[in-house]
Amino acid sequence: MSSSPHATSQRPKPLAERLREDGYAATALRLDLADQASMDEAGSYVTQTFGHLDALVNNASGMPDYRVLSALDADMDVVRSALEVSVIGPWALTQALLPLLTAAPAARIVNVSSLAAQQVAVGLDLGEPMRSPAYAMAKYLLNALTGVLGRALKDTPILVNAVDPGNTATHPERVDETDRPAVDSANDIVWAATLGADGPTGQLFVDRKPVL
Repeated sequence: MSSSPHATSQRPKPLAERLREDGYAATALRLDLADQASMDEAGSYVTQTFGHLDALVNNASGMPDYRVLSALDADMDVVRSALEVSVIGPWALTQALLPLLTAAPAARIVNVSSLAAQQVAVGLDLGEPMRSPAYAMAKYLLNALTGVLGRALKDTPILVNAVDPGNTATHPERVDETDRPAVDSANDIVWAATLGADGPTGQLFVDRKPVL
């Protein structure tokens, strides 16, 4: 699924085709987090094809203000975009797909987050400028949303957690030789998406350890 308002609807299709060639069942769907109709269409497809949804991974993101080092220099259009993609979109999508998640035996929701949010969570007491204020604030609110959804679903089998996959080589705006390949970063996301019934909920994890 493409889940960013800026992602082209064509890019996932060859990836799905490659997965099918490798023997996996895969389908690419257009999903725009700024378009409620596209969320509803995706939900209708999953309903008609599968009848339930076992895991929802909210992975849409972007770091458009990577070089901005102060909240006073933040571009409000960038802030609105970051909040739309990282907070409002996942919130709306969870609502739209909740009947499908509830229909699964034990669904999991995984919000892909970042420790950049700790710049806000710890009161900026890091001795460094606040890098990427729009991105950091959006991820901070995504972590808060994770806790809220976890509590709202506490009487259901659905577990909701956030995962920081580490610096991953998927951000073209930054170049860092220490970034991990996406396949490595995906391991912790898969872990959160396959937690057992006694697993945690409403928490942020880094390397499968909770961030308090």
